[in-house]
Amino acid sequence: MASERPVIAVEGLKKTFLQGFFRRRVEAVKGVSFEVRAGEIFGFIGPNGSGKTTVIKMLTGLIAPTGGVATLFGEPVPSARARARIGFSPENPYIYPYITPREFVEMCGALSGLRGRELRDLAMSSLERTGVAYAADRPARALSKGMQQRTSIAAAILHDPELLILDEPMSGLDPVGRKEIRDLILEEQARGRTVFLSTHILADVESICERVTVLKRGEVVISGALRDLLGGEVHHTEIVVDALAPEVRAALVAEGVSVSARGVHTLIEVVGGRGAGEVLRRVVEAGAEVVAVQQKRESLEELFMRRAI
Repeated sequence: MASERPVIAVEGLKKTFLQGFFRRRVEAVKGVSFEVRAGEIFGFIGPNGSGKTTVIKMLTGLIAPTGGVATLFGEPVPSARARARIGFSPENPYIYPYITPREFVEMCGALSGLRGRELRDLAMSSLERTGVAYAADRPARALSKGMQQRTSIAAAILHDPELLILDEPMSGLDPVGRKEIRDLILEEQARGRTVFLSTHILADVESICERVTVLKRGEVVISGALRDLLGGEVHHTEIVVDALAPEVRAALVAEGVSVSARGVHTLIEVVGGRGAGEVLRRVVEAGAEVVAVQQKRESLEELFMRRAI
């Protein structure tokens, strides 16, 4: 699925806003660079105010950059031809309160050049895929935020775009809805689509994205393949046991090893990759029953908190 030319290429992208009566300069994006390859799910994350949505607005042509270069499918943005190959769901979709999901999705499809029976069939198919078909004829004002989010995603996938740009697609969704949208994203990738995913839900990024770029105050602070970013040394080792002798427990605690209850079991946490083998040997020799041993590496959330906050 990969190609030599990236689907999205951003080099030194900048955006400065002029705010207030005195036109104070605010640098929202400060020389951001990254690439999104064909066929991948790319995570774009950062704390509130980091510039993520501003970058997305520049990529989709909603605002013009102050500096730098961005291309979609090799064409400089804004490009009408490139936009025709994109499906976009914004962070806060606005659906007119008196129209229905069916009407909204069909309206978006008409803007993409679809007509007649094909448009009607594709609209219902998209609403079914995003779980909104049962409410297709309810006015949008009667829908929850999560249902409006699903409707926006249905409009984004309607015309079978090559690139999906999703800004906080899980916003307002319950755990079941989050899983369904994750599955839909994976389905789109399996069909050869490229997905640019911006979200605050780091567990979702870690579970489905291949590469990520993390922004902080308008600058890139982390970028690369997740397997490289999170594939470092063991952070700590968890040993779950039963029937741990009190004297062994006391000795481990005295040595600074964390020992705590985990349900009906006992959890022993050994920091770093070394020392776990010795602790395991001691508890086994003392007659404890080992339930589980798991080495833990740094999670995306831990990396994010360490580098982006």
